[in-house]
Amino acid sequence: MSRTRRKLKRAALMLNLFTLPRLPWVSDGEDKVELSAAELESLRSELSELAEREAYLKAQLEHVDEVLRSARLSGYLFIPSLCLVNHFQVDDWLPRFVVLQGPCLFFYFLSTDLSPQDSTLVPDIVEVGTLSSYTREFDESHHCFYILTRQGLRVECSSTSKTQVNSWLSGLRHDCRSEQEKRLQNGSSQSA
Repeated sequence: MSRTRRKLKRAALMLNLFTLPRLPWVSDGEDKVELSAAELESLRSELSELAEREAYLKAQLEHVDEVLRSARLSGYLFIPSLCLVNHFQVDDWLPRFVVLQGPCLFFYFLSTDLSPQDSTLVPDIVEVGTLSSYTREFDESHHCFYILTRQGLRVECSSTSKTQVNSWLSGLRHDCRSEQEKRLQNGSSQSA
């Protein structure tokens, strides 16, 4: 397809001017380009798909903006995950976007995902602690911590940033203490 024809198709796509079955165009003395009804319909379909894609990307951007504005903590952490590589199960630390928002801890695959892969309620967290650091081949040192819930779920997390790990540890420990104090106050007020 010639460069001129591609330019004209893009222009037609953006302007959506074609309504006749065949509409000739001449560009700077070059050969005429005529679009058939099928080509015209194809251009309209592409325009529709681009508009849908644009709306989806805009929704993702608005969601990320909302999450980041309302989150107390957020960022990429490495979490051990089982994945298939050449038909073999491999246990590896994969990056997940983690958000502490309100009473929930959300785990997303990517920061642009509209819904989380998993979540945990902060009141269900019974313990947060550090783990030994590890270094992968040709990689920086990873600082690790874990989150333990009353249901027995243990989530291990790591980051190459010690500051990020310390922020998560202090934030989660503070929230856990606050939740424990609330439970103690509720328990003492109910027994009185």
